[in-house]
Amino acid sequence: MELRQLEYFVAVAEERNFTRAAERVHISQSGVSAQVRQLERELGAELFDRSARAATLTVAGKAALEHARAALAATAALGQAVGEVTGLIRGRLTVGMIIGCTVTPLFDALAAFHRAHPGVEISLLEDNSDRLVEGVRDGTVDLALIGTATAAPDGLDALTIISERLVAAVPAGHPLAERTRVTLRDLSAHPIACMPPGTGLRTVFDQACAAQGLQPVIALQASAADAIADLATRGLAVAILSASMAEHYRDRLTALTIDDVETPALLALTWRSTHNPAMRELLAHSRRAFAKPDPGHAPARR
Repeated sequence: MELRQLEYFVAVAEERNFTRAAERVHISQSGVSAQVRQLERELGAELFDRSARAATLTVAGKAALEHARAALAATAALGQAVGEVTGLIRGRLTVGMIIGCTVTPLFDALAAFHRAHPGVEISLLEDNSDRLVEGVRDGTVDLALIGTATAAPDGLDALTIISERLVAAVPAGHPLAERTRVTLRDLSAHPIACMPPGTGLRTVFDQACAAQGLQPVIALQASAADAIADLATRGLAVAILSASMAEHYRDRLTALTIDDVETPALLALTWRSTHNPAMRELLAHSRRAFAKPDPGHAPARR
């Protein structure tokens, strides 16, 4: 039995798919399948039910999963313990970020960390905020840059990067264009363009509407601020953006304060408390990178 077999087994169990597991561990699908089969032969039991489209754990697989995770964690802890004594940090970190992220301090932090600790392998993935938070909770993601409506997701640590109010944005000639302030009820008379569920910005907007019993028509959804602004510019809907996002499009859209949405949309780093020295170092680099002003970055999806 080899550690890589346990690693591949855990990857398939968590991804519930051999192809995605292969992408995660950076080898071919056939390689993952072969190693998992070898592990099954050594254990004398099938670990996955392969009859369905998803790879689901058998009873034996469920019994083996936590032990496999524990073995991998013990191996990582061994390397960390030696690294702390020798001053060399090794291991692997998975960093998550919201789709369409253009917040360059995160990339600056990763670059600085890599220069300081080349022995740590960094994996970077994109997803929506809700799924990234779940990844941090279940340990598949070490650190995530997310959009959120709360200062810290339950049970996790967080560092708020940006806190901004939501605004509505409309083009010249729109019925609301001559106003500077609107209410959610005003907006409900018009189709809305907004980010999809699972993003922090959408969560703030939906919660504010629900608190007033309003159900505006979300006519258009897009994953990036550029797309939402383009749709609004063409008169298809009122854009719901953060203040800094709307400022980026001030040459073609007028931003309107939404009086009855006071809860800010937050951009935050989130992680689970850990004694991992690599994580401690990455957090330190992240805090330094985000402490520096970055006025030129484009708006990110939140």
